[in-house]
Order: sequence, then structure tokens, then C-alpha cells
Amino acid sequence: MSDLLTIHVLIEGRVQGVGYRAWCADEAIARDLSGWVRNLKSGAVEAVFSGNKETVSDMLDAVWHGPRFARVRTVNELDVVEPSNGSFEIRDTA
Repeated sequence: MSDLLTIHVLIEGRVQGVGYRAWCADEAIARDLSGWVRNLKSGAVEAVFSGNKETVSDMLDAVWHGPRFARVRTVNELDVVEPSNGSFEIRDTA
């Protein structure tokens, strides 16, 4: 049984204009996770987190809080994606 997990999430609420992507990247890097985060034109934030199951689960809990001025309303898991390797990155808005 693998100890690795990759999740793809859509985070909605007041998550743009509050430093959410940078916060998310800092938190993921501190947890040694791979993946990416980006703003969507809809106002949501999309992210992929890949790493140890417990660490990814901890990150999933953290995204509900975000930086100081964020107000997360929902976090929805999307379709499974291929595991991400390497560093965590901030992507351009999609």
C-alpha cells in the first residue's frame, strides 16, 4: 500500500486578493509537497498537492484557514490527477 497521495482541489470564498496563492505555496513547501496552485477567472483557487498521505491530509485541513484575510467557503476535491513530482509552483491564472 502506497503512502503517497495526490489531491486536486477547488477552493472558493474570499481567496483572491488576500495572498492566498503565496500562502498556499509557502505552506506546501514547508510540508515538502509537490504540486501547484493558481487563481481561476471565476474567483476560485485551484491546487494540486502531492506527497505523503498524512502530510497531504494536513495541508487539506490547512487550506480551510488560509492567510489572515481569506475566508474559505468551500473546498471541493476534483478529479484525480497524476502525481506531481518536484517543487511546488504558483501558476498563472487560468
